[in-house]
Amino acid sequence: MQTIKGPAIFLAQFLGDVAPFNTLDGITTWAAGLGYKGVQIPSWDPRCIDLQKAAESKTYCDELKGMLAAKGLQITELSTHLQGQLVAVNPAYDIMFDGFAPDSVKGNPKARTEWAVQQLMYAAKASENLGLNAHATFSGALMWHTVYPWPQRPAGLVEQGFAELARRWTPILNKFDECGVDLCYEIHPGEDLHDGVSYEMFLDAVKGHKRANLLYDPSHFVLQALDYKQYIDFYHERIKMFHVKDAEFNPTGKQGVYGGYQSWVNRAGRFRSLGDGQVDFKSIFSKLTQYGYEGWAVLEWECCIKDPVQGATEGAPFIANHIIKATEKVFDDFAGGGADEEFNKRVLGL
Repeated sequence: MQTIKGPAIFLAQFLGDVAPFNTLDGITTWAAGLGYKGVQIPSWDPRCIDLQKAAESKTYCDELKGMLAAKGLQITELSTHLQGQLVAVNPAYDIMFDGFAPDSVKGNPKARTEWAVQQLMYAAKASENLGLNAHATFSGALMWHTVYPWPQRPAGLVEQGFAELARRWTPILNKFDECGVDLCYEIHPGEDLHDGVSYEMFLDAVKGHKRANLLYDPSHFVLQALDYKQYIDFYHERIKMFHVKDAEFNPTGKQGVYGGYQSWVNRAGRFRSLGDGQVDFKSIFSKLTQYGYEGWAVLEWECCIKDPVQGATEGAPFIANHIIKATEKVFDDFAGGGADEEFNKRVLGL
């Protein structure tokens, strides 16, 4: 067993236009002051990192790590959630997802996809240069608009969709393998990889690629009414990253999983600050420790009620208090009588 590393914090939700949240130096000083030991960096935000430069310059990466080390921080992983989303976009979502892309490729889906793929290639090499072994991303979605279909899905559509996803992602997965980094898909509604079954279909399509791994975030499973604890039993060998995020699901006679087009605060399913939702984190930390999870516990803060600074302030001790120091001894060793093969034979009556 391993002791989970942490607490760490994903910076994406805290970046802003006002100090200390508008520079990497400022926001990491703030995070370190709250007790965080690691930061997960959104690679699309130039205030945090120049992704291409990180892919091309080991010196730049060493300087970045050194600046954080001076504050007692490590980089846990890089994230390409926004770029990964653009690897596969159904035309129905072109206009909305153009907001994730630079102006040079907006309105040009082919160029946008090529840009996104290149971003993932940079991320693989940048992760290697930073000495990281895992990376966070989204799968994108070609089929999400058919997830609850009417009219019914045409025969073969799902198979063809996963084949296309595999065609786009396999070269990226190969690059991450070349760099010795696990590519971890955050399983998330809105993505074609949104639950265990859809992940398995993708894994089959990429021929069980050893780098096609998982970012575990229980909040997205609470909102789908999925057993988020048994999920760990099924997929622990593929879970290489962990977002510590809370949620609650309170269906009524008027509203359920789909939310009725309501704002976040008025939905049956809501993301919450740590400890304010329904996620059983004690069981999650126990299971991950039991299965030997070697990565970080990273706060991803999202809440429709609580202020983000309060959420982050409470998040560090919450995670720290849930991390289990993995035992190095068996609790009943004191009652052991010692044994050898001959002794065992006598016990067995042989």
